[in-house]
Amino acid sequence: MNIGDPIKTTVEEIRKVLNIENVVGETIESDDKILIPITRMGMGFGAGMGEGKGSEDMSGAGAGAGGAAGIEPIAVIVVFKGVSGPEGVKVMSLKAPDPLTRAIGEISNAAVEIMGQGSKMMKEKGQKKKEAKIDTKKGEAEFKADKDKAKLDIKEK
Repeated sequence: MNIGDPIKTTVEEIRKVLNIENVVGETIESDDKILIPITRMGMGFGAGMGEGKGSEDMSGAGAGAGGAAGIEPIAVIVVFKGVSGPEGVKVMSLKAPDPLTRAIGEISNAAVEIMGQGSKMMKEKGQKKKEAKIDTKKGEAEFKADKDKAKLDIKEK
């Protein structure tokens, strides 16, 4: 008995499902925008084979394989016609963020704001030391810089 046959068949069938057309869906076009659906895919499979001999020349063998694939919509990319640059593209999540993801998002937004402030402050002439701090409900970010180095601390509350 060859264990390769059921495994080969299972993998071939799963490969039919797992292709790029299923991850990035067909575009939906309207007068002013284009929608591109994005999905998350996962797969798993297993295979096994057994063989045994009993008394009085009795024997048996068996093999099996199985697998599954799942597809979950996670986002939609919206491309606004006639709007160039990053302002013309928006990614809309279809999943509700968990509390940790929300906190990280808020803190990263604060960090980006502080980095912008820090960069602006570093460009100002005649100043040796710069500091900025932003507090949010979920955490805080602090930027410190002098003419030789810069440091950004992000802390979750």
